[in-house]
Amino acid sequence: MFPVELRGTRAQTLMWAEEHAVEQAALQQLRNIAALQWVHGVRVMPDVHLGKGATVGSVIAMKDAVAPAAVGVDIGCGMESVKTDLTAADLPDDLRSLRSRIEAAVPVGFTAHDSAVNVTKLGGEVSALGASTATLRAGWDSFWRAFSSLDDGVQAREGKAHKQMGTLGGGNHFIEVCFDQDDAVWILLHSGSRNIGKELAERHMAVARTLPHNVDLPDRDLAVFLSGTPEMAAYRRDLTWAQEYAARNRAVMLALVCRAVRDEFAGRPVRFEQPISCHHNYVAEELIDGMPMLVTRKGAVRAGAGELALIPGSMGTRSYVVRGKGNPASFQSASHGAGRRMSRNAAKKQFTVADLVAQTEGVESRKDAGVVDEIPAAYKDIDEVIAAQRDLVDVVATLRQVLCVKG
Repeated sequence: MFPVELRGTRAQTLMWAEEHAVEQAALQQLRNIAALQWVHGVRVMPDVHLGKGATVGSVIAMKDAVAPAAVGVDIGCGMESVKTDLTAADLPDDLRSLRSRIEAAVPVGFTAHDSAVNVTKLGGEVSALGASTATLRAGWDSFWRAFSSLDDGVQAREGKAHKQMGTLGGGNHFIEVCFDQDDAVWILLHSGSRNIGKELAERHMAVARTLPHNVDLPDRDLAVFLSGTPEMAAYRRDLTWAQEYAARNRAVMLALVCRAVRDEFAGRPVRFEQPISCHHNYVAEELIDGMPMLVTRKGAVRAGAGELALIPGSMGTRSYVVRGKGNPASFQSASHGAGRRMSRNAAKKQFTVADLVAQTEGVESRKDAGVVDEIPAAYKDIDEVIAAQRDLVDVVATLRQVLCVKG
């Protein structure tokens, strides 16, 4: 059944979703993207929905060009997960204590650590994850020294960036404890490059809009940088740094959560397997149809042959660990999650706290007005999303959350 070709586009646009099931504004956004002269092709994942400038759930292959909006403002946002040797039987019926311990370890929302996390003190947790303290610290000092080379406009933000390393943020970011189909316990988290990534993205988007080759675009938010220009070089420099910040942020968070779990189960040693990590807002240099391209994935993960990835649902449903099939038709990509079926404002108007309580029954989590916009009914059916991409990924594990931390 999939993919289907979107009608009325310049560059070929293949969708793992039915055209009638996608909002008209998102379809027009996809047509605007495909109309850009630098675009070789667009691929649309089953979690597709309207985004700013570029559509969430889109994979765009460009020749010698990149649109910052096709990455988004949360550069490097992605997922991290690890399987533990705990089982459902090891967990108590009441998980409030564990949630409180995790929330004490990882700041959420707009909050940050009082001081930068000392990664040398995370040795036990890193060793438990099958690595060493040196592995987590690898390149740590040189990474932070590179901050001085970033855009001049963010130089006053270095202290904040240090304190936000190892923090969750808000919105759809989360930390979860889950059971898989065999009742093994997993830790799953979702976050990105925090405020520093947002500021870098917005600054470069503003620069792109001023460039003369972007004057006649159908949408000013689709402004691009061209290879071989100083503006592209500056964006790629800051983008690469922000992608690394996001990956390190998740690694530090995971170590903090693992420490919280070990402390909660102090009566027995807890072991962890190798983590699985993936970006879903980023740029990569890849061969597409035999040609070198700059590929942006915004709300999409790479699903190369044999590569593991994480596709979360919503709080109260389930998430999936998948293995990519390397399908060239999708530019070796898959969805990044369930995808929203309604805006945050619409969800707040339609649903109540009582609805949230009912839809998250059995999940230890916040159940208040501050997270009503994250109610499961505001998202697409994750099982349908997974079924739509059976030619893109194989399911390795199905995760059912029993604890969810949100900002």
